[in-house]
Amino acid sequence: MAVSLASGESRMSNPVLRLDPRDNIAVVLRGLKPGEALDAEGFTALEEVPAGHKVALHSLAAGEAVLRSGIPIGRAAVDIAAGQRLRAADLSSSGLVLPSLSASPQPRAEATPATFRGFLREDGRVGTRNMIGVFVVGNCGATAARQAADLFDEDRLAAFPNVDGVVPFIHEIGCGMEMTGEPMDLLRRTLSGFIRHPNTAGAVVVALGCERNNLKSFLEQEQLEVGERLQTVTIQDVGGIRRAVDTARGMVEAMLPAANAARRQEVSAAHLVLGLQGAAPDGFSGLSANPALGVAVDLLVQAGGTAILSETSELLPLEESLLARAGTPAVAQDLRARLDWWRAHHRGRDTVLNGVLDRAPAQAGLVSVLEKALDGMRKAGSTPIIGAYRYGERVQGPGLVFMDTPDHDAVSVTGQIAGGANLIAMTTGRGTAFGSLPAPTVTMASNGETFSRMADDIDINCGPVLDGSVSVETMGRRIFDALLRHASGEKTKGEVEGMGENEFVPWPIGVLA
Repeated sequence: MAVSLASGESRMSNPVLRLDPRDNIAVVLRGLKPGEALDAEGFTALEEVPAGHKVALHSLAAGEAVLRSGIPIGRAAVDIAAGQRLRAADLSSSGLVLPSLSASPQPRAEATPATFRGFLREDGRVGTRNMIGVFVVGNCGATAARQAADLFDEDRLAAFPNVDGVVPFIHEIGCGMEMTGEPMDLLRRTLSGFIRHPNTAGAVVVALGCERNNLKSFLEQEQLEVGERLQTVTIQDVGGIRRAVDTARGMVEAMLPAANAARRQEVSAAHLVLGLQGAAPDGFSGLSANPALGVAVDLLVQAGGTAILSETSELLPLEESLLARAGTPAVAQDLRARLDWWRAHHRGRDTVLNGVLDRAPAQAGLVSVLEKALDGMRKAGSTPIIGAYRYGERVQGPGLVFMDTPDHDAVSVTGQIAGGANLIAMTTGRGTAFGSLPAPTVTMASNGETFSRMADDIDINCGPVLDGSVSVETMGRRIFDALLRHASGEKTKGEVEGMGENEFVPWPIGVLA
């Protein structure tokens, strides 16, 4: 019998991993060669099977449920022989019934109350970074905003050691779009969420003057008041780009002393709001990085913190299980409304909602959209979902909440930060080069090969879970400790590499002119 992940024993000598005794497939830990006999498993590899992919433990007849972790991830679309590599084309989801996957909280003992060192703001929220942002209401102000912010490099900020940076938050919408309705409301609440964010010590908003996202209307709708922490400049009013840049720079300079006066202090982990993300998953993501992050999420929720599950389009195949995680009927109703919107909006379109797995995850070992969804859900730990929010809405904890976002890293993270996430946790299988501002992203690799190959970009290696040298529980606690360190100011790899400015991408939903 293949070794179980739950055994905690070293798996270095066993090339395949059965996750549950009921499984009829196994995950390959190291590549299998054609003709390689696995006597202990009772089959011979019929073809090359790369690491992270699946192999049939015995013959499967067409129509038979394919089980991984004791859960069906599809039906065999054709007869599959023992020792054969499984591919996405070999599986069908027709007539598949999933067991209930409702919340089942797992209490985890914590010796001492968890804390981190953050910036306590007047409204009681806590920042993990202390930045000044230069924003644009529309893309027409982007050049001025970037030039204004770029002046404040490391040398210029040397006299302000408590300021983590001056960041231009530019985007490509705000003009040539609907003036009213959800697209404009979404953009405005996203910008407002960043301006009000606890990691934002001050904000300058740049406008051309004739954008569809009118500056005055934006401020009024979002109830933002100009003052010491919020200033505006309009390019048409001040006489062009150069004068707008100089004006904005002067506004930032005036904000720096007050921002620098902020000091980190010890606060409860209850002030941590963590956005959950997955990027470029592989066949190992659901075995190591995602469940380990799920343990960290349980620890955070137990400490009174908040975690945000998103990426709606990825989770749609798990509709009933997602609804079963809802803590109340009202939350379930809100979740169903968001899922129904996705189905209606994408009906007849060439998107991931057509039930066909994208080429990249299929090449990395995943075999169905259902498997990808199940793996993605594991990031969320075991607690109920206590709230459901639209994109960019400010979330209320403590506990696990859901925010409706696309399965697009930059867009999804932007919505989570607008909603109050002061730290992002992102798992990856094939590797990612991603950062975010003003809330940084902590990245974790599902396997050691990816971590070694992209060590300059990835913070945590979850590979030891695969070889059995570290349990999922232990890795989850390591992740939780790392999250607290990064929340306290330790730079992430993304911050060291200067990533984050170009990852501010409000969801461009709706009709563009």
